[in-house]
Amino acid sequence: MSYCSAIENMQADKKALHKAYHDHLYGFPIHDDNELFCRLVLEINQAGLSWETILKKEAGFRKAYHEFNIKKVAAYTEQDRARLLDDAGIIRNKLKVNAAIENAKTILALQKEYGTFEKWLEHHHPKTKAEWVILFKKTFRFTGGEIVNEFLMSIGFLPGAHSEDCAVYKKVLKTKPMWKHAKGR
Repeated sequence: MSYCSAIENMQADKKALHKAYHDHLYGFPIHDDNELFCRLVLEINQAGLSWETILKKEAGFRKAYHEFNIKKVAAYTEQDRARLLDDAGIIRNKLKVNAAIENAKTILALQKEYGTFEKWLEHHHPKTKAEWVILFKKTFRFTGGEIVNEFLMSIGFLPGAHSEDCAVYKKVLKTKPMWKHAKGR
């Protein structure tokens, strides 16, 4: 059963939460670096947890991480780290909090070199999932294979966000996801 069809079988309260993400965000390209950073942080925080947990805490993450403003997060101090680790509105995991801050610093460096985080991603496209994982592990913190795969699928750089029989699949294709234009895919 695909993720797409699984949503149809969820209880009403869960279905509303998942369906909004599935129908309007999952697999669609993101052109704002702060939102790309947001998605990366959310995917990192999902590791070992359900996506439902992350969706329920998204507003808490946005508040705690200053709406994922990359410059602000990159400038976080030890007091900010302590604040985040004490915030019940997010996942309080030291490795994940540290990864968010360090990855914000990395994205700032990528922006200086490439103009935007999105342009850095485009510069390296196309790659296989395995190649992306190697690149992300070299570049970012706390980015294993599943995190990288979900991040890239969720922003339209790798296929698989929706099954071909899903109504949203055609909407995603119209947005020109990067994987649609990759050779040999």
